[in-house]
Amino acid sequence: MSVVHVDSPPPADAAGRAAPGHRTAIIGGGASGVLTAIQLLAGSDDPELRVEIHETTGIVGRGIAYGTNDPHHLLNVRSRHMSAFADIPSDLIDWARATGRSHDPQAFLPRLDFATYLQDRLAGVLRTGGHRLSIRAGRVEDVVPHGSGFDLHTRDVVTHADSVVLAYGNQHPRALQVDGDLLPDAPWHLPNPWDLAALRLLPDDATIVVVGTGLTAVDTVITLLEEGAARRVVMVSRHGLLPQQHVAQQSTAWVQPVPEGELTADLLAAHVRDQVAAAAAQGVGWRAVVDGLRSATTSLWRRLPLAERRRFLDVYAREWEIHRHRMAPEVADRIRAYADDGRLSVLGGGLVSIADRGATCQVRVAGVATPLTASAVVNCTGPSTDITRSDDPLLLALRERGLVRPDPLLLGIDTTENGALLGDDGVVPGLFAVGPPRKGTLWESTAIPEIRSQAAEVAQGILALAARGRAGAAHT
Repeated sequence: MSVVHVDSPPPADAAGRAAPGHRTAIIGGGASGVLTAIQLLAGSDDPELRVEIHETTGIVGRGIAYGTNDPHHLLNVRSRHMSAFADIPSDLIDWARATGRSHDPQAFLPRLDFATYLQDRLAGVLRTGGHRLSIRAGRVEDVVPHGSGFDLHTRDVVTHADSVVLAYGNQHPRALQVDGDLLPDAPWHLPNPWDLAALRLLPDDATIVVVGTGLTAVDTVITLLEEGAARRVVMVSRHGLLPQQHVAQQSTAWVQPVPEGELTADLLAAHVRDQVAAAAAQGVGWRAVVDGLRSATTSLWRRLPLAERRRFLDVYAREWEIHRHRMAPEVADRIRAYADDGRLSVLGGGLVSIADRGATCQVRVAGVATPLTASAVVNCTGPSTDITRSDDPLLLALRERGLVRPDPLLLGIDTTENGALLGDDGVVPGLFAVGPPRKGTLWESTAIPEIRSQAAEVAQGILALAARGRAGAAHT
């Protein structure tokens, strides 16, 4: 199964309201939205439950992270950690074996395969109640409180839901600025690194500047250099630091004490360094230490006062990210090979200037005397998280209505620990979020193990609301 698409809406009354039974609208059909839908449908046998996924393209399971069609783009987490179900950790491995993809639980599967896996697992849930799910193509532009629920507005249709889950994933990168000026809308300016068609149309002998050195930038470099044998890429970022790579799985689990008492960013950094040193003395690598902190990361983040979270972001975040979010070994090998062949350079210091030359541009990089003439500049600076600068119609509308607010660090939207939205007046009953928008609240909020846990928790909250609704209706 490659696409899950249900054209017919769930039953409704003459006023357009859902038939009896709780109706949940999930805005976003990527991993966050699909995992939430799976948890809702698998968590209840109520035949009147309705789940509606609103996805702009009408194709679910893909989103930005898994929407690539380049088979060279690999997951940066092993198969054994990517199951859709926390209580069935082997599920992705079993699926990969059954579909003839891989028999190795340590494998880093292609991202496009993981999209297919999500679609298949959603289809599996539907076999026991497909009438309970519908998928609507189109962009939701507003969510308006109506009675005890919400009206969802697209360009042509208004639908109603009792609860709404924002699962819109990562936003597009923030617009590139150099010396305070936005880059022009020029042929050489590629603002969307996930537009693989635009990357593939570049000349085979092009010199391309990729702004950013994170995992998205790495994927972009692979597409550019695997498909253009004479191309050259220059990666540029402030620090010039690439993600570290995974190594062969170690059997040693580094169990470490969690710091107690008042916590600061400096104390937390010192703790990690001390643990890395202690592990090294026992012949254990730093990766085991970083991975050993995984389950405690959110609680440590929540314990940091706001000022200390800001210090962490300013001083330590980049170093943490390149050690926490690592490249698959095969990907790291490709990147090294490009550099060894002279086709890839990685520069720190950042951009100094970009001059428009029509079909090309002239790029100056800090610390490099000679300017580069580039056929393209690709924005791989990472997703925009500041919703106060977003031009997304839905986020603009929700902010105007006071239904969402930015988290204090502008890393996403403000929520409670269990995923309920916080608006201008506090908790907004019936509104939830799953996935990357919750990074400011949880910090760890972009990887599948965390997202599936969020999806399960939010689904439990929604099903509890539905149960209370049924109980109330029974007493009237």
